[in-house]
Amino acid sequence: MGTMHSTAQPTPALALRDVSKRYGAGDATVTALDSVDLEIAPGTLTAVMGPSGSGKSTLLHLAAGLDAPTSGDVVIGGTSVVGLDDDALTALRREQVGVVFQSFNLVPSLTALENVELPALLAGRSPDRARIAELLADLGVTGLESRRPHELSGGQQQRFAIARALAQRPAIVLADEPTGALDSVTSIEVQEILVRHAAAGQAIVVVTHDPAVAARAERVVLLRDGRIDGDLPATDAATIAQRMLTAGAR
Repeated sequence: MGTMHSTAQPTPALALRDVSKRYGAGDATVTALDSVDLEIAPGTLTAVMGPSGSGKSTLLHLAAGLDAPTSGDVVIGGTSVVGLDDDALTALRREQVGVVFQSFNLVPSLTALENVELPALLAGRSPDRARIAELLADLGVTGLESRRPHELSGGQQQRFAIARALAQRPAIVLADEPTGALDSVTSIEVQEILVRHAAAGQAIVVVTHDPAVAARAERVVLLRDGRIDGDLPATDAATIAQRMLTAGAR
């Protein structure tokens, strides 16, 4: 390893290096991402915003290892996805990536606890029960472990989904409109949880349309037409909303 200097940067949880993603061929080619460079450091909460068609979903898919770039490189937790076969990509995803969706995506036939344990079981490992118990206590859902998803409120389901994403200690947690289906009080609580876990060392990326959610992040990345159109430090919701509006005025 050698001696670490104070200037040494930790390995990014996620790095996109000159990433382009194109779909289709010939005249029908659509460029979803166009030469994007982005690094996400551990222990940070980053919001990604942009209008529909800006490339947010593509960025999320590439960051989750669900898709490979057409050109450039995606590095997740220090491992490059380029050249990995499907099995290796699946393994990388299970080890290094947690995902929280707007629709919770809990398996209805499993209990809440079984849903949280699922990523470890799929990876052929024993769930870290102490870690999971700690997360559920932190998320305020202790005592609900044996319920099925339909027996939980939306906010409770999202808390279990967050526990599932965090249980494996992945390099990066990707949250896709995680508060979109929640009422405003629950939404604020879920944002607080994500902020807390970023502070505890996870890298969390939230894709959102909501300036109020983005205002909780320490960094806001704006996408437009497949390119990064702005990279702002922490700011307030009004400034973010204004920036989104002015970005649209060509």
